[in-house]
Amino acid sequence: MRATPLFGLALAVGACRPAPSSVGAPVPPVEPVVAVASAPPTPLADAYRAVAGQILAHARADRGAFAKLAQLTDGIGNRLSGTANLDAAVAWAQAALAADGHPVHLEPVLVPRWVRGAESAALVSPIKRDLVMLGLGGSVGTPVGGVTARLVVVRGWDELAARADEVRGAIVLFDVKMPAWTPATTGYGDVVGFRGGGASAAARLGAVGMLMRSVTAHSLRTPHTGAMRYAEDAPKIPAAAVTTEDADLLVRLAAAGPVQVRLTMGATTLPDAPSANVIAELPGRERPDEVVVIGAHLDSWDVGQGAHDDGAGVVHVMQALTTLRALGLTPRRTIRVVLFTNEENGLRGGRAYAAAHGDDHHVAALETDSGGFAPVGFRVSTHGDAALAARLADAATLLAPLGATQLTEDEGGADISPLVDAGVLGLGLAVDTRTYFDIHHTPADTLDKVDPAALADGVAAVAVMAYVLADATPALVPSAASTTP
Repeated sequence: MRATPLFGLALAVGACRPAPSSVGAPVPPVEPVVAVASAPPTPLADAYRAVAGQILAHARADRGAFAKLAQLTDGIGNRLSGTANLDAAVAWAQAALAADGHPVHLEPVLVPRWVRGAESAALVSPIKRDLVMLGLGGSVGTPVGGVTARLVVVRGWDELAARADEVRGAIVLFDVKMPAWTPATTGYGDVVGFRGGGASAAARLGAVGMLMRSVTAHSLRTPHTGAMRYAEDAPKIPAAAVTTEDADLLVRLAAAGPVQVRLTMGATTLPDAPSANVIAELPGRERPDEVVVIGAHLDSWDVGQGAHDDGAGVVHVMQALTTLRALGLTPRRTIRVVLFTNEENGLRGGRAYAAAHGDDHHVAALETDSGGFAPVGFRVSTHGDAALAARLADAATLLAPLGATQLTEDEGGADISPLVDAGVLGLGLAVDTRTYFDIHHTPADTLDKVDPAALADGVAAVAVMAYVLADATPALVPSAASTTP
């Protein structure tokens, strides 16, 4: 998804959630931010320079976040909603936060329970060859023995419609290549809509199965899973991703003549299962009822370890709170860590939090869900408030030692989106994502891909921004300013 720079600063990078309305259609570009280049600077950064330096020095020297991430990934592993591993992660997070001295509690949430089951895909003709695949999360399974059908390759929605007569009774391959990463865009938003809505679009035309090219620009024959959704007006057909290499093979063969493939999936959806959001706080010293949320999601897909997505974000916010407590820094307002459950295939945790805490006075909500790479700044959703954007830009200068001063007007993150939609200031930690989508939602998302120093820098960025948001007076956020003397 395209992001727009503030104040002429370089473009921040990071993954953005596609809006729910984008399923089955291209993701629209982000609207330009209101120009605020002429906004005068404020003394905010000068007021917090000393304490920010203290936070940065402590966080960058600390390897507590990486130690926690090792416990989560190596000790527990992947954490799909409704599994024993996610239950173990919830218990681990509660215990780890309590051990660091934070008051912590759980808030129950019912989450979807999708089970992958045994799965495979293969070329049947003109040659016989196994294909490397992963079923898409939420897909139905195939009949026993699988589905064997001719293959129809399309490269977008228009071609799918143009070849409607060929699609009936076929397995459709969406061969839509993810653009290469650039400083302006990850390319993710250009292709993820086919993962979400491709199956239903093909099923409306009579397809019996759907394959898609994995959402990545680089691959070592590694398949990428992710969530898909069925439309109410279409039959449910099995859906899976194949590697970019196997997609290229299928395209070459289909260009030369008829191709048959077999898709076998044991996927099923079970009744909802109990889970919980994990919530911990550093209560404010003057205005404890005013809250700055810093959040990430505990769940992951059922492949790999969920190290970058979103184990890194989990330990970012946990260790940011621990850093402030260790330094004896208590801001005026409360900083609340929320570890959301079920972001990947339901967003139940984010919605449950908003439903339970919609009446709380949220000053801001900050999410980290783009991996544990080097921070470059923040994505911000200011609701068009140019003065607020100027104050945030001033605060971001405190992160110059990290190289993390960039701000872009964009949505902050999926789990905080219900709060942002209600008018709360949203921020998302932006990191250098140039290699993120090489491993995103794959078996390769493992601890060895995380650099401890970059992870610690992410902790530092979150801790500084959260502290300033929670302590500043006059408040950065106008809704909080009304109660500030």
